[in-house]
Amino acid sequence: MDRRSFLTAAGGGAAALTLAGAPAAQAAPHRLPSRVHTSDTPLLRTWFRDTFHSIEALTTDFGLTADKADISKPGRPVPSRQTSPTNIGCGLWSTVAAAGLGVIGRGAMHRSLARTVAAVEKLERHRGFWLNWYDAYDGSTLTRWPETGDPVRPFLSSVDNAWLVTGLRIAADADPSLRRRVARLLSTADWSAFYTPYDAADPAKNPGQLRGGIWTDTDEPTPHHYGALNTEPRMASYLGIADGSLPSQHYWCMYRTMLPEWEQEQTPKGEYVTVDGVRVWNGHYTHRGRNLVPTWGGSMFEALMVPLFVPESQWSPRAWGVTHDHYVRSHIEHGLIEEKYGYWGFSPANIPEGGYREYGVDAIGMQTEGYQSLGVVTPHASFLALPQARGEAIGNLKALARDFGAYHEGYGFRDTVDVRTGRVSDFVLALDQGMIVAALAQELRPGLLQRPFRTGGFASRVRPLLARERFSI
Repeated sequence: MDRRSFLTAAGGGAAALTLAGAPAAQAAPHRLPSRVHTSDTPLLRTWFRDTFHSIEALTTDFGLTADKADISKPGRPVPSRQTSPTNIGCGLWSTVAAAGLGVIGRGAMHRSLARTVAAVEKLERHRGFWLNWYDAYDGSTLTRWPETGDPVRPFLSSVDNAWLVTGLRIAADADPSLRRRVARLLSTADWSAFYTPYDAADPAKNPGQLRGGIWTDTDEPTPHHYGALNTEPRMASYLGIADGSLPSQHYWCMYRTMLPEWEQEQTPKGEYVTVDGVRVWNGHYTHRGRNLVPTWGGSMFEALMVPLFVPESQWSPRAWGVTHDHYVRSHIEHGLIEEKYGYWGFSPANIPEGGYREYGVDAIGMQTEGYQSLGVVTPHASFLALPQARGEAIGNLKALARDFGAYHEGYGFRDTVDVRTGRVSDFVLALDQGMIVAALAQELRPGLLQRPFRTGGFASRVRPLLARERFSI
């Protein structure tokens, strides 16, 4: 999983937001298609079954979902040696989704979840959280990278732990027999371990944000914080606010854009407001006539992985709902109009020739050297866009399957397609397949994986924050 962040030491100030009295969201210049269910629903179910089979193939007998597998060779693919907390979380929520959609029975769901929870109970932890890399076959902590032999320094990632906690919460919600065991696992996971409290007198040093992680061999945090709000680390923020280990003020300490005097992809428009004692730069970018809150690099999963679980558009229709719509439209028009690829959807994924890199739409990312699309289309990005552009997303996926053979009957979509050369990835990645599973579950049975994030602290602490949000878009 890639890591977006920027150094808060680069300048002063805190985050960005808007509250009551900020401008109402403008109407989108072009209407997104309606979410009318069509005859494509059976196709979505087929895509779900095959994608879930890839998750099953990635999951070892020990119970951990491995990072990736090569599906180009005959026979059952062999999972990679390494796995991460994110991959394990993907396996958990995919199993719950498969049971919810009738692909597996509840008995099979329980056996799979119980096996994974038992494996997670055996993994080495630090400060109540999980290290970044394990051996998927026996749960040992990786000290050398399996593919190269390079040393692996032990690390706690705040964002990767967020996705494992997400999967564990979904598993406990779906299977009551596991709730006590999951509660014990989560009882010592205190998000304040990653948090630097906010100090209005010196926000550059004390920004009220989460560190990228902690090196466990020295117990030292990374020098950077996850500062950008519209990136996938906000799931860790939501989890910490919901369970009370982070103050609600933290939400307003994240950047909607970088401060206007900082170097970034665009000079943002907006204004300063003060919210809960935080001076917030409530800024936005504009792309092809639409205002939006940018991500760090301009990729799809930064913006749209979190709302697979937290109903941001529903709880914040005039802010999050609008920026999500405009973000999807930017990806569609970048691929079809700006670059004339004929296809769209760009997100960090496998390089078709091998390896991993970030892909995105540079203009809607804050980073000056942002993620480039490079003609590499990532199918999971279209699945993430289903809530905003169902018909266009399905059409894009059908075209990738028809024109490039991007679909594997048995394991779902291959990870990437270079639409300029026709080269298709040989791999499936647990992270990207996990997003596809969650997106299809939300489309086919809305709310199936969202139940743990609509009640408790999410309802009482997170939802009111999103309801107050008024981006300057």
